[in-house]
Amino acid sequence: MHYVIIGGDAAGMSAAMEIVRNDPGAQITTLEKGHIYSYGQCGLPYVVGKHVPSSTDVIARSVEMFRSKYGIDAKTGYEVTNVDPINKTVSGNILQTRDNFILNYDRLLIATGATPVIPEWDGSHLLGIHTIKTIPNTEAIIADLENVQQVTIIGGGYIGLEMAENFVSIGKKVRIIQRGNQLAGIFDGDVACLIHEHAKANSVEVLLNEEVQSLTGDTRVNRIITDKGSYPTDLVLVAVGVKPTTEFLEETGIQMHPNGAIVVNNHLETNVESIYAAGDCATHFHRIKQLNDYIPLGTTANKQGRMAGLNMIGRMTEFKGIVGTSIMKFFDLALGKTGLSEKEAEQLGISYDVHVQEATDIAGYYPGKETMHIKLIFRKEGKQLLGGQIIGGNGVDKRIDVLATALHHRMTFSELLDLDLAYAPPFNGVWDPLQQMAKRNNTKK
Repeated sequence: MHYVIIGGDAAGMSAAMEIVRNDPGAQITTLEKGHIYSYGQCGLPYVVGKHVPSSTDVIARSVEMFRSKYGIDAKTGYEVTNVDPINKTVSGNILQTRDNFILNYDRLLIATGATPVIPEWDGSHLLGIHTIKTIPNTEAIIADLENVQQVTIIGGGYIGLEMAENFVSIGKKVRIIQRGNQLAGIFDGDVACLIHEHAKANSVEVLLNEEVQSLTGDTRVNRIITDKGSYPTDLVLVAVGVKPTTEFLEETGIQMHPNGAIVVNNHLETNVESIYAAGDCATHFHRIKQLNDYIPLGTTANKQGRMAGLNMIGRMTEFKGIVGTSIMKFFDLALGKTGLSEKEAEQLGISYDVHVQEATDIAGYYPGKETMHIKLIFRKEGKQLLGGQIIGGNGVDKRIDVLATALHHRMTFSELLDLDLAYAPPFNGVWDPLQQMAKRNNTKK
């Protein structure tokens, strides 16, 4: 059986390793457009900020290791431009030699990930304009920083915020231009206000409700023009989002989500026989929304890739879906979110209630406590939990993970009281903050 995998990072190589472990006789070919396999993209901002010493530190396994230790035919510089489901072939270009290639497959996994979006602004070709998604992207930014004082980040999502912190940490002045009315759009506005305050406290200039129109300079960018003003800059990072890398599949008959992601079932199968998809190029079934969603994260890519590999060899494994859990560090704050926001609940027509509370991460009398702002969303009828947003210092990750587990199992608000959570004064109060909220809501008339 010849397994061909397009994409050599999280989803693709998770699948390849499951095939290696469970099908000793398998022939596995992986096709990667770049030259680096299996690395942690989420760590790249911290390479720029020098918290991680080198970009090589985020590489989990080298190409050579996949080849020599695991027997995978791991190809680099192979760009797939066509998939033929009738003849079961993939074809494309070898970038170094400019030769063409064609390969037959018995089963195919598409794990091509996502590509940063760069809008077609005037001047977007200028030097000094960057995205961050790959190790070469990261190394290009680092090489370009020597004479840079003012950095402008276009986009205030997770990548924009993480990069703002890391640019500040190496002594750069940072400005964020956000087209919408808030940073971190996955949060509700009342929670995002805390992020805005923290950005200002850390000398990050935030410009909301401004749309970039052009970038100017001779050969290198030196100014950004928006619909409201003109701003000097030495370097621009574009972080307005990503799109699934699936353009080469247009003539295959593979079903696509409106955003270009490949629609998969709970076995990571597409609608075309013998073709699977996983990771940032595929849809992710959302357990709360009960529909296909698109939330590209490394955790999901690894899980989907693992299950796709098992399903490809006939060991049927069901992907149970996501609840939309994420967390990020923004200076000394942790920003956590899982499940639905108010905005999402409204879009789905769900009747809901909200409970908001300030709490401490440990016992109130124990030294070193830190405050958390917690917002829980639940159905009016039956009080099934729908989502949570938490911003604070220590302890945010623990509570977000508890909430994610509760959401996975469709627990109600009051059922949080039944959980047997760890307690000792240096780690928690006798009632965890989530349970305190459940108690108070339970007593409301």
